[in-house]
Amino acid sequence: MGRASRFPPCRQRWPRHRVPPQVHPPAHNRGNGQRGDELNLAIRPRRLRRTPTLRRMVRETALSLDHLIAPLFVRSGENIAKPIASMPGHAQLSVDKAVAEAQALFGMGIPAVLLFGIPDQKDLRGSENYNPNGIVPRAIQAIKNAVPDLVVISDMCFCEYTSHGHCGIVNAPDAEGYNPALGEGYLLNDETLALLGLASVVHAQAGADIIAPSGMVDGMVGAIRSALDQNNLQHTIVLSYAAKFASGFYGPFREAAEGAPTFGDRSQYQMDFANTREAMKEVALDVAEGADMLMVKPALAYLDIIHQVKQRFSLPLAAYQVSGEFSMIKAAAANGWLDEQRVALESLMSIRRAGADMIVSYFAKDVARWLA
Repeated sequence: MGRASRFPPCRQRWPRHRVPPQVHPPAHNRGNGQRGDELNLAIRPRRLRRTPTLRRMVRETALSLDHLIAPLFVRSGENIAKPIASMPGHAQLSVDKAVAEAQALFGMGIPAVLLFGIPDQKDLRGSENYNPNGIVPRAIQAIKNAVPDLVVISDMCFCEYTSHGHCGIVNAPDAEGYNPALGEGYLLNDETLALLGLASVVHAQAGADIIAPSGMVDGMVGAIRSALDQNNLQHTIVLSYAAKFASGFYGPFREAAEGAPTFGDRSQYQMDFANTREAMKEVALDVAEGADMLMVKPALAYLDIIHQVKQRFSLPLAAYQVSGEFSMIKAAAANGWLDEQRVALESLMSIRRAGADMIVSYFAKDVARWLA
């Protein structure tokens, strides 16, 4: 006799060419349209979407007023609110009106404003930007006196102040140090840095909590940080427009700020919208130069950039929902093509979901009303 097998006999063996019978779930719901039991779905994501309360409990991204920054356009005069045609609900405000608007925004829960100035006089050097009695320094002082706890951010660029509409000193035949090799109209980088430092000190001394350089001038963060520190302004924050693209979405803003270039465009200093690696390089440089916070501008067409910056860098990240993003929603809503509130909130939530910690938005006041 052969040796006994070490394994117990199998109760039922199935030839290799046959398939074992399948066990089916109860069939009492078959034929009545209730396929759930037949499919035997163990994982049902819709369970968590069944009621508004459940959806709120499991929401992964939040949008609150704490995440919003409201832009304001300030001009000279008194009791002036000049509507901006391409940006419904917004206006160029005299200082007294800007103070009232800042008070209203803070009362609604908006924590910060971003100031842009429209000066009476413009020149080749944008000298009104570093005039202590200029429009933005006066607005900063007035707003901080009226609303001390409101965070006041000063946009630091020269495009609104120069007669040519570019973001600094340009290479011109009638200017000292003209370099024909660079071509007429070329933005002179290092000469502009000195003026950025000077203007930043003036705005910080007026009371700005944050200086936000937006011109994409090489070395701007380091120059501003150095100038601030040398003037005992070590606590002034630098929020860098670290990745600002040469975008078509800026159109309405240039009407609002009266800062469109009189010749050429800004492609020689703002970034090509096709480039991702360049954006990461720009951000890394600004971090190394001492930026406290970072910004990506525009936002909606650059969610991938926002996400990558958030993943690679640990500084607080802002995104700018620019004038074109705002105005196209407003225009579509005015024609009845979109639900303004729903689309605006969806857009803002997508920017938050991509990684933005805060958003500069022309919808800030609207959102405060919607979320009240």
